[in-house]
Amino acid sequence: MEHIKLHSCPSCNSEKLTDGMSVKDHFLSKEVFTLTQCEDCLLLFTNPRPDKALISDYYKSEDYVSHSSSKKGLVNRVYNIVRNVTLNKKLHLIERVSSGKRLLDIGAGSGHFVARMRQGNYEVTGLEPDPDARAVCEALNGLQLEPLEKLYADNLGSFDVITMWHVLEHVYDLQDDLKRISSLVNDGGVFVVAVPNYKSYDAKYYQDYWAAYDVPRHLYHFEPASIIPMIQKYGFDHLETLPMKFDSYYVSMLSEKYKGGSIFRALRIGWMSNLRSSNGKCSSQIYIFKKK
Repeated sequence: MEHIKLHSCPSCNSEKLTDGMSVKDHFLSKEVFTLTQCEDCLLLFTNPRPDKALISDYYKSEDYVSHSSSKKGLVNRVYNIVRNVTLNKKLHLIERVSSGKRLLDIGAGSGHFVARMRQGNYEVTGLEPDPDARAVCEALNGLQLEPLEKLYADNLGSFDVITMWHVLEHVYDLQDDLKRISSLVNDGGVFVVAVPNYKSYDAKYYQDYWAAYDVPRHLYHFEPASIIPMIQKYGFDHLETLPMKFDSYYVSMLSEKYKGGSIFRALRIGWMSNLRSSNGKCSSQIYIFKKK
């Protein structure tokens, strides 16, 4: 597989880079990737990364849970149960932070969030790069998602809310996509981003086994000090940061699976991570921004 070594930061273009921990792709390829950190903006990123034309090969698995409604195995069953709860929480969150009803969901997967928001009377456009996921969405939810290339279409329009639920870490052209997203959000509109947080307790406990590194599918690895200033550069004010406490358990379960460990230890580590999740240290976090 062809990999590309980056010599400048994909967020700020700085060439002050430091290589750190090596992480194995426990999920699929078993290849090992290096995590590189920018000394200026603090972004942590997978380096080298697969070529853009080939990175889709690292998603080709029926077990890739974000594009699946499989209930096989304990982790997938838990994921599906929790998803139904979190979909309602997401609807209530969007209702609270925005009065507008035109919403763009980038990286819609199998479309469960899009379907729930439409039930809440939102006018939703969903973008999804994977044709298999788009097919699953149509079969399960009766909805047609647009390919990701639509993001740059002239007729896409503008939106009151743009959401990226565990998607920003996958974006290949980070600066270009954030510029485009900023141009699509109405003045006073809202940009909602959910990503893993490598400064969490479970990340520090599992280290290179931490499932949310998910190299090379996750090209970037965020913590508050790197993601908030990065998004603010594109014309947004940071409103609030919210924890995603279910993720501590889910990620710990996957991490224990990779280690051949115990479900009981996963529950304990997830619980401990949530206990220590104040001050922006939850396993995954939702960042809410408002367009100036």
